[in-house]
Amino acid sequence: MIDYTEKIPNNVDLGRDRVLQRALEHWQPAYLSWWNDVGPNESHGYDVYLRTAISVEPDGWAKFGYVKMPEYRWGVFLQPQTPNREINFGVNKGQPAWQEVPGEHRSVLRRIIVTQGDTEPASVEQQRMLGLSCPSMYDLRNIFQVNVEEGRHLWAMVYLLHRYFGRDGREEAEALLARRSGDADNPRILGAFNEPTPDWLAFFMFTFFTDRDGKYQLCCLAESGFDPLARTCRFMLTEEAHHMFVGETGVGRIVQRTVDVMKENKISDPADVRAMGVIDLETIQRYINFHFSVTIDLYGSDVSSNAANYYTSGLKGRFEETKIGDDHLLIDAEYPVHEVIGDKIITKNVSALTGLNERLRDDYIKEVEAGVGRWNRIIEKAGIPFRLRLPHKGFHRAIGNFAGHHISIDGAVMTKEQWERHAPEWLPSPGDYKYVQSLMSGRVVELGKFANWIAPPTRGVNNQPLNFEYVRFN
Repeated sequence: MIDYTEKIPNNVDLGRDRVLQRALEHWQPAYLSWWNDVGPNESHGYDVYLRTAISVEPDGWAKFGYVKMPEYRWGVFLQPQTPNREINFGVNKGQPAWQEVPGEHRSVLRRIIVTQGDTEPASVEQQRMLGLSCPSMYDLRNIFQVNVEEGRHLWAMVYLLHRYFGRDGREEAEALLARRSGDADNPRILGAFNEPTPDWLAFFMFTFFTDRDGKYQLCCLAESGFDPLARTCRFMLTEEAHHMFVGETGVGRIVQRTVDVMKENKISDPADVRAMGVIDLETIQRYINFHFSVTIDLYGSDVSSNAANYYTSGLKGRFEETKIGDDHLLIDAEYPVHEVIGDKIITKNVSALTGLNERLRDDYIKEVEAGVGRWNRIIEKAGIPFRLRLPHKGFHRAIGNFAGHHISIDGAVMTKEQWERHAPEWLPSPGDYKYVQSLMSGRVVELGKFANWIAPPTRGVNNQPLNFEYVRFN
């Protein structure tokens, strides 16, 4: 029997639901088997300085201490219930939020939860080998923190499946552990989660770009009329912020180290920069182009009847729905989308309901642009005339109105031949990956030391010094 108050911290009264107990008693060993098989490589005996959520209160969701990761307490938490909460959008606007799954939305809600849940173990699988090439003990601890919290987010979705979806939910929960990132026969549901994460620059890009997509999807689900889903996602967002912090500061520290070396040695040619053992800005730009384009595909088609149906039904809202000053029905509203006609990209208005994916993509892009701007301030401060930027939203797209077209990073419509000629300038090449990985041939774990290609952070975790023993190898 699982001790539900000790082994699985929760605020959902797990110990009193016998059906749920039996389901989790069956699922938990399978989860631990999955973690041991494809979780962080060679890490099971380490004592890691991690934060663990033991309650949703401000003093309870981030308790720091040494933990062996297979013994991490993956809790189940929902934000406290808002009394008399109502559905805030769609045809059910103003009605009481659902505490149980409405029969007519059962299949769709299950699919939404499964798709979100599938992303969580996928990223752990993508990142499982990176601990062997970490640039510092600080960074090793951070990737382990991201990993255990992705695991907790999987638990959050599995709780909903087990609690509200009966046998179907139990089968879906088992399938979440059966799929594998990049597997030819049983891949993860969304394309970006089948891409390899071969090096730490890719990891930082993933946590900056793709985990930020996770934030935006969770924000929309946090508006859901299905109250348990909304409350679950609100708590998940408190942890997602750390993942994006790891990504933004990680790329920022790589940029900082590169511009410091460029300035000290008065060099700008990428070959000269690489000769100094750091990552040239041009390569960083190509990584941005790839990760941005793959991530914005996650928002789906520009025009989507599914998105309209989710909204109209009250299942999935917009980013910061209650802060938007409209009627929250969108029956007569419009939203602009892009389309390729001949050799031109045109803008046209579509129903705001069917354009919800594009609106969310645009909300996301604004926030990403701000992060890139912060990296550029590092370069600008060093006095180097180079600026990172996002490519056009049509660049390298596989989903939506731009799929099947060849769009340059500047938004020009090109022939396939033209695009392929320029692709090596825009996307990471095998040579780029080989060079970046050559910098990461072994891990750096001496206290207070950092690999040559990355600057130290400005402060340690939980106000600890940079030479703190974040990971104890046993």
